[in-house]
Amino acid sequence: MFGSKRPESDTNNNYKSSSTSSVNLLAADTTFEGKAKSEGDIRIDGTFKGDLNCQAKVIIGPSGHFEGTIQCINAVIEGQFTGNLQVKELLEVRDSGKIKGDISTGKLMVQAGALFDVQCHMGSNASNSTNAHIAKQSNHVKADPVS
Repeated sequence: MFGSKRPESDTNNNYKSSSTSSVNLLAADTTFEGKAKSEGDIRIDGTFKGDLNCQAKVIIGPSGHFEGTIQCINAVIEGQFTGNLQVKELLEVRDSGKIKGDISTGKLMVQAGALFDVQCHMGSNASNSTNAHIAKQSNHVKADPVS
């Protein structure tokens, strides 16, 4: 009505390609604190402290440090991770990877040389059992005697 109109199919294709083929990068010497959500892959070569919800793959590179909670479809850990990691499909820990905390994953691959100090839940019900374990721990800490 007020100018040139873009073809509807052109606009929709741009959104689809950017969410499925994009890779977000937290570069080395960069620190992020807070919550993040992504539909595309994320690579962390810097420091991330907080919560990350990713509907694709999370890669923590050799210089990457993560402290907090990650929920994702797949993950590759080459750097350091501390916290709660929930991977729906495959968690791959490379030889340079260092993980400490609670994890749940559908499948797990750990290379020789990796440091793996975790409580691990595997299989199709892994995320449910990890969530129940976390809730049980927080209830145990906060519970008052019943009078």
